[in-house]
Amino acid sequence: MGHHHNHDHSKDMPSNRLGWAFVLNFVFTIIEFIGGFLTNSTAILADAVHDLGDSLSLGLAWVLNKLGKKQANQHFTYGYKRLNLAGAFINAVVLIAGSAWVLVEAIPRLWNPQMPIADGMIALAVLGIVVNGFAAYKLSEGKTLNERVINWHLLEDVLGWVAVLIVGIVLLFVDWPILDPLLSIGFTMFILVNVLRNLWATLKLFIQATPDKDTYRQVADALLELPHVADLHHLHFWSLDGEEHVLTVHLVLTENLDIEARSDLKQHIDNVLAPYALSHTTVELEDPDEACRDN
Repeated sequence: MGHHHNHDHSKDMPSNRLGWAFVLNFVFTIIEFIGGFLTNSTAILADAVHDLGDSLSLGLAWVLNKLGKKQANQHFTYGYKRLNLAGAFINAVVLIAGSAWVLVEAIPRLWNPQMPIADGMIALAVLGIVVNGFAAYKLSEGKTLNERVINWHLLEDVLGWVAVLIVGIVLLFVDWPILDPLLSIGFTMFILVNVLRNLWATLKLFIQATPDKDTYRQVADALLELPHVADLHHLHFWSLDGEEHVLTVHLVLTENLDIEARSDLKQHIDNVLAPYALSHTTVELEDPDEACRDN
C-alpha cells in the first residue's frame, strides 16, 4: 500500500493583504447600507448586499488562512481546508436572503418609482469606486488562485459602482426614478445567478462528487496502461475544498510481483499521477488471487 502527500503551501493567502481588503470592505458595507436608506436608493442597497457577500468571503478566507496553517490531527485528519466549504455555504445562504430582501424592496417600485437622492448616490459611488479599487489593488499583488478570484469579485464591484455613478449623474438631469429599481434588480439577478451556481458547486463538493469527470477518466485510463496492472476498482476522486483533491484506488496486478518490481510500479504510479497535483493519494496493490477487503 502506498500513501502519498503533496501539500502546496503556496495556496495559502497572505493575511496582511486579506486583512486590508476585509476591513475596507466590511466598514464600507456598513456605510453602504446606511447610505442606501438615507438616499432612498435600492440600487445602493443591492450593491451593499453584493459587498456584504464579498466581505464575508474575505473574512472567512482570512480566518481560514490562519486555520489552514494548523497541522492535521486525529480529529481533522485532512487538516482544516474543508472548512472553506462551510464558509462558502454560509456565504451563499446570506447572499440569497439579502437578494430576496432587495427584490421585495425593489420590485414594487417599478410601479411606484421613488426618486432617490442623486447627490448622495454619486458621493457613495465615488467612495465605492475608491474603496473597492484600493482593495483590488492590494489583492492584485497576490499570486494565489483564491486571491485572483476575490480580486475579480472586487473589480466587479468597481464596475457596479461605476453603473451607480452613471445612474446618479443621469438622475441629476432627468426625472427617471425607475432607473434606480431597474439597476437594483439587475444587480440582484446577477448576484443570484452566480450565488446559485456556486452553491450547487459547493453542495457537490459536500457530497464528495467528482470535481472533474474528464480528469477521473484520464486517471483511470493512465493507471490501466501501467505495466503489471490488469484492472482497477474503488477509484474515488473527490475534493477537500475545490482546489485540493484526493484520490484512492485499488489496482489489481497481473501477477505476484517481487519487492523490486513493486517498487518500480510505485514509481510509475507517482509519475502518472504527478501532473494532477493531488494533495492526498492512497493506492492499494492487490495480487491476482487476493480478495479485495472492501468487497
